[in-house]
Amino acid sequence: MRCIIFNRVASFCRKVLNRDSSTLDTEELALQVYQRQEHGISRKDISENALKVLYRLNKAGYDAYLVGGGVRDLLLGKQPKDFDIATNATPEEIKQLFRNCRLIGRRFRLAHILFGRDVIEVATFRGHHADTQPLNDKKQISAQSQEGMLLRDNVYGTIEEDAERRDFTINALYYNIQDFTVADYAHGVEDLDNRVIRLIGDPETRYREDPVRMLRAVRFAAKLDMTIEPETAKPIKLLASLLQDIPAARLFEESLKLLQSGNGLATYKLLRQYNLFQQLFPLLAEHFTEDESSLTEKMLEHILAATDARIEEGKRVNPAFMYAAMLWYPAMTRAEEIAFASGLGYYDAFMVAANDILDEQVKNIAIPRRFTTTIRDIWQQQMRLSRRTGKRAFKMMEHPKFRAAFDFLEMRGHFEGPEVTELAQWWDEFQQGDRNQRNKMVQIINDGGSATTRRRRRRPVRRKKPQAKSS
Repeated sequence: MRCIIFNRVASFCRKVLNRDSSTLDTEELALQVYQRQEHGISRKDISENALKVLYRLNKAGYDAYLVGGGVRDLLLGKQPKDFDIATNATPEEIKQLFRNCRLIGRRFRLAHILFGRDVIEVATFRGHHADTQPLNDKKQISAQSQEGMLLRDNVYGTIEEDAERRDFTINALYYNIQDFTVADYAHGVEDLDNRVIRLIGDPETRYREDPVRMLRAVRFAAKLDMTIEPETAKPIKLLASLLQDIPAARLFEESLKLLQSGNGLATYKLLRQYNLFQQLFPLLAEHFTEDESSLTEKMLEHILAATDARIEEGKRVNPAFMYAAMLWYPAMTRAEEIAFASGLGYYDAFMVAANDILDEQVKNIAIPRRFTTTIRDIWQQQMRLSRRTGKRAFKMMEHPKFRAAFDFLEMRGHFEGPEVTELAQWWDEFQQGDRNQRNKMVQIINDGGSATTRRRRRRPVRRKKPQAKSS
């Protein structure tokens, strides 16, 4: 009861004093404990596997809490995508406790507890870099670059230090399975109520430690429909170029979180506002206009809105299709430049351009080869879909990427005029028709009956050179 009264008095005092400080210094961190009756989190809403991990850690004598986004989303009445756990057990101790555990990461040492496809991530409480006293005699490593970026961060500490090390106030929340309380170290519940994204500590320092925090700020703002607090937002444009120092493989994973989590369009607009999207996709930024009227920008908004709609409907989304759409017009522009400069035919020029564009993009975002191969296939089929004479149309439908290529063609029709639209309609009818209907449609093409298809040029008959008569 005393705790409840203390929390309410503290909250009242903050409101009276109109706390509007831009950032939250670590000196301001003050623990608030919300009892079971003061929050809406129930064990029924927590993953059964996460509960198993929490209970086993507790039974072994370790402190263990559901932490971060899982707690945040439960407090907001949302279903968390992941349930992460923080504990005072080291990664090695966690591995000894769980046979289904694997340790990952060099920069951050983490334990993944595997339950089939379900993965529960367990992290040891982070400590401050200045601390040199090892925890449980385990080796601890910390390293920073000259620019302040964390290169190694395997320094362990207490739950209080862990809260200070977290990025945003709304992520410094810990749910205790033993007494069902929520420990709030950074006024995170208050910021959730006020719908504010606020960094813990000095924003510039925190962004320099890990520039991906700028992407996370934007992602949370779009996902949770919140506002980035002004001082938290202020350094982002200035420091956006620091993302160029982040490994391209890590930025690929971040790009999926940003653009394929159901809020891709809103996230894109915020990223662009803060000069972050331009760091991830410099090839696309070359096509940006003041009124956002270029084909590249129109396609971007279309594909991201379509992706959001598919996720809302519970449908599968393919990163390769999204990237193919995003990079399509830069590839076409590059092909025209190559064709003009080299004299190559457009098809050959386009295939050279496709390789160039993808090679350049993977320097910023390391799109895996399995996706770049699909992107090339989809693009290549665009060059071939207009060739429907003879048996070509029938063979085209047998291609493993035909459906994706057709969907892509249909999407292009929104932006590229009636020729592409008519071609997409032809393929739509061709797919739905029976064998006889398809034969008739191809025969019309063979006879030159389609305005959207060039008539086949007859090859000139080569005359054989007359052989000399033998005498």
